[in-house]
Amino acid sequence: MSANYKKMFFGIPGIILVALIYVLPARADIYMFIDTNGVIHFTNVPTNAETDYRIFIKEKRRKSLGADSEKRYDHDYDHYIAEASERHGVSFPLVKAIIKAESDFNPRAISKKGALGLMQIMPENLQILQIQDPFDPWENIMGGTRYFRMMLDRFKGKLPLSLAAYNAGPTTVDRYKSIPPFKETEDYIEKVMMYYYSYKY
Repeated sequence: MSANYKKMFFGIPGIILVALIYVLPARADIYMFIDTNGVIHFTNVPTNAETDYRIFIKEKRRKSLGADSEKRYDHDYDHYIAEASERHGVSFPLVKAIIKAESDFNPRAISKKGALGLMQIMPENLQILQIQDPFDPWENIMGGTRYFRMMLDRFKGKLPLSLAAYNAGPTTVDRYKSIPPFKETEDYIEKVMMYYYSYKY
């Protein structure tokens, strides 16, 4: 990731996210470009060789959402996701993308840092989110979506900042006043956005 890319994507508050995704053929990469106004553009056919397009979704990465994974996981919790989405006002494909990125739909997932379940809830947040069993899919999705709603409200609906706060913690985002310069967090945001557009379109 270039210094200019980091400055544009992570340093401009209130980025206007504009999806210009075309109707793609079955086999295609998707490229991303951020213009000087901080507007994000997507295309499957970069038209200007001088424009700093970068790969956003490679075809083989898109295949990682493929048949085997989808049969086992992708639709198992849709009814819970739909309920959480409606209750907390977070879009269905976004909640689903966070779950995919966090746990790959494994309700028993435990991270090295101790995050638990489908939406990888940290133990210290269980009580405030009213989660008694973090490995119960309904409780975890409801609590995780509620927490993400809190991040959206705290960061005034700015999706990159809210995702960064979900990953790295809201106080870390407050400290940097932008996306923290951590590769893990930058990669996490990109991964969630990749899945988000996969589910949305």
